[in-house]
Amino acid sequence: MSGDGTQDRLSAQGLRLAYDDRVVVDGLTVTIPDGSFTVIVGPNACGKSTLLRALARTLTPRAGAVLLDGRPILDLASKDVARRLALLPQSPLAPASITVEDLVSRGRFPYQRLLRQWSADDARAVAAAMAATGVADLARRPVDELSGGQRQRVWLAMSLAQETPLLLLDEPTTFLDIAHQHEVLDLCAELHEAGRTLVAVLHDLNQASRYATHLIAMKDGRVVAQGAPAEVVTAERIRDVFGLACRVLPDPETGTPMVVPARRGAHTRASSDLPVPPSPVASP
Repeated sequence: MSGDGTQDRLSAQGLRLAYDDRVVVDGLTVTIPDGSFTVIVGPNACGKSTLLRALARTLTPRAGAVLLDGRPILDLASKDVARRLALLPQSPLAPASITVEDLVSRGRFPYQRLLRQWSADDARAVAAAMAATGVADLARRPVDELSGGQRQRVWLAMSLAQETPLLLLDEPTTFLDIAHQHEVLDLCAELHEAGRTLVAVLHDLNQASRYATHLIAMKDGRVVAQGAPAEVVTAERIRDVFGLACRVLPDPETGTPMVVPARRGAHTRASSDLPVPPSPVASP
C-alpha cells in the first residue's frame, strides 16, 4: 500500500517464474512503491530480469499474479497495458535503416485504432519525448548510425512517447561506457523527478545506490531486502548476497552508500575485520 493508504499501481503476489523446467523464482511477493525510482540488484541469475519481465507481462507466471492498478495484468488488453506501462528491454534491436523519428513514433502504437490513426496528440507526444531525451536534432538520422549512448536515448524516447506512468528498464546501461551510463541514469532520474515511477535492473551497486529511491536486493530468486539504499546496502548484506567482502562508505558526491571491495587477498576475511586505511598525508 502507498503511504496515503491507496493501493500501489504495480505489485506481484506469490510468483512462480520458470523457463521450461527451470524454476527461477518461486513464491515471490513484491510491491513497487508509487512515485519511486526502484532499482533491482542481485548476483547473476538470481531472477532480476525474470521478475522485470513478469512485471511487464512478457513472461507469464506459472503461479501467482502480477497486479496492475489492482487487477491481474493478464486480464487486461495488451493496448490497455501499453498505455499504463512501458518496457525498455535489454539490447533492443531497431529495424534496419529506420530513422530516429520513425522509431520513437512506434511508441504511439497503443493509441492507434481503426478509426483513430495518427493525430496532433501523437505528433506532440513524439516531439516532447525526443526533446526530453535530447535526440530531436537526430530525428532524420538512421538509428543504426548512432552511438550506443544516442541509441539508448532514442529507445528511452520511444518508451516516453507511450506516455505511461510506469517505466520499466532492463539493464539500461549495458554496453555503455561510464560517461554514457551516467548520462542515461541522469535522464532516468529526471523522468522520475517529473512524476514517473521507474523500475530498473542494474548491476552496478554504486549506481543503484546513487540513483534509486527504493532498492530491492534479490538472491536465489527471492527478495532478501528492500527499502532505502542506506538501509539495504550494508557490508554484511553485500557479503551475504554477493559473497564480496567490502566496506560501505558515504559517496563523497552524494552521501549515498558506496561499496568499496576489500583489497586482493582479503576477501576471505570478515569485512568488519578489515583495517581502516590511513588518511593520505599531504607532502610538505
